Amino acid sequence: MSRVKRGVTAHHRHKRLLKDAEGRSGTNSKLVKRAHESMLHALAYATRDRKQRKRQMRQLWVIRINAAARLNGMTYGKLIAGLKAANIDLDRKILADLAVRDAPAFAQIVAVAGKASA
Repeated sequence: MSRVKRGVTAHHRHKRLLKDAEGRSGTNSKLVKRAHESMLHALAYATRDRKQRKRQMRQLWVIRINAAARLNGMTYGKLIAGLKAANIDLDRKILADLAVRDAPAFAQIVAVAGKASA
């Protein structure tokens, strides 16, 4: 069996890794081992932050809905309870969008939720 030399393969892998690590500061973009560690951390942060982005968007929607509901004389919790009692299935993303872009429609929804919860 002939001998397999791996230099070309390793060189290609290292070049690809260093290309992906471009823009990082210092040795994180120059040395293969540090660049690899940097990329592993970056991928871990990206995975974590995809989850966090979903949480943060929901928090933003709740804040917007609460602010708009209070302008219409109702709290967020009472609004959500009223919507469930009235069997209105609007998710928080749509409610927040209505609160920001279409205040009269949101006011009508708040009125319906207020009647259902009373």
